[in-house]
Amino acid sequence: MKKSFLGSCAAVSATVLALAGCAPAPGTGGEPASGGDTSASAASGDFKACMVSDSGGFDDKSFNQTSYKGLTDAKKKLGIPTGEVESATTADFAKNIQSMVDAKCSIIVTVGFLLADDTLAAAKKNPDIDFAIVDANDKKFEGVKNLKPLVFNTAQSSFMGGYFAAGMSKTGKVGTFGGLKIPTVTIFMDGYAQGVAYYNEQKGKKVSVLGWNAEKQDGTFVQSDKPFEDVKGGGRAAQGLKSQGADIIFPVAGPAGEGALQTAKASGGKVNTIWVDTDGCVSAPDYCPNIMTSVYKGMDVAVFDAIKAAQDDTFSSEPFVGTLENDGTGLAPFHDWDAEIPAEMKAELDTIKADIIDGKITIKSKSQPVA
Repeated sequence: MKKSFLGSCAAVSATVLALAGCAPAPGTGGEPASGGDTSASAASGDFKACMVSDSGGFDDKSFNQTSYKGLTDAKKKLGIPTGEVESATTADFAKNIQSMVDAKCSIIVTVGFLLADDTLAAAKKNPDIDFAIVDANDKKFEGVKNLKPLVFNTAQSSFMGGYFAAGMSKTGKVGTFGGLKIPTVTIFMDGYAQGVAYYNEQKGKKVSVLGWNAEKQDGTFVQSDKPFEDVKGGGRAAQGLKSQGADIIFPVAGPAGEGALQTAKASGGKVNTIWVDTDGCVSAPDYCPNIMTSVYKGMDVAVFDAIKAAQDDTFSSEPFVGTLENDGTGLAPFHDWDAEIPAEMKAELDTIKADIIDGKITIKSKSQPVA
């Protein structure tokens, strides 16, 4: 039984459970899913939980997939009916949210920063429906009592990832690239770069970060009309970093990040990766030998808890912020790499985590969410 994020510090076991075991992604091409269980236990009454993905879809090996697991967990554990719809493009967002309103959903969870405006509009228009949104918080949300942001301070965990990458690099160059220049992407890149800088400071080294300049807020992004879905575009970005000497790459690009996994796999061990959002060895097991660790977000547990709160009539608009302290974000296990990671590095990461929680290390990213 998972602990509640909303009531106490959360356990993160759900983040590293087998995402590959999720139900097949329903709905295609931005059309409302015709499936979705409409049966419910007697205890569930008329309560129904629903979800709208962003354009990455529910099988993106990343944040949509992990968020969707929160919905399927709620269906199984709470005995409630659910509804869901995948978005193919940004133009689908508003109509897909409306389709869930029309389906008489009690709570609608939307997934992704890009759905913020359409989710806000729907929440204002439908005050009797609870809404939660993953990866978005905005001052415009203030005063909207039926809209709850579910956000994660991944700058903290990415800081640990950057320190780890710097310590494990053999070339003295590590890289990162994003899907799109938005806060939920650049927060990872900021933390990563700052972690590398901290390693250099502590060790007297000069490991460089390719693909992101935190001071200038400028770097490498997937050049595509669909930056989070373009795996080939992600591969081109990864190849560019590899050609400059990066031997550890941190792709912050949703499904497009698979291009970096492909680049690493084809390199014969010369390049490896750190995955994002979920434990990559669970969501993309074929690439596990090239995934040293992952920066995860406990989106599944946050989604589950928001749904349960709505069912229990304890739902509030207070933002949930996942941190290292409440296990809402962190580093996943090393899996195949565990024996290769020096005990000294593992101990240093534990110390860094404690120092961030205690405030001894300050993360500087302006993209960090505020409760």
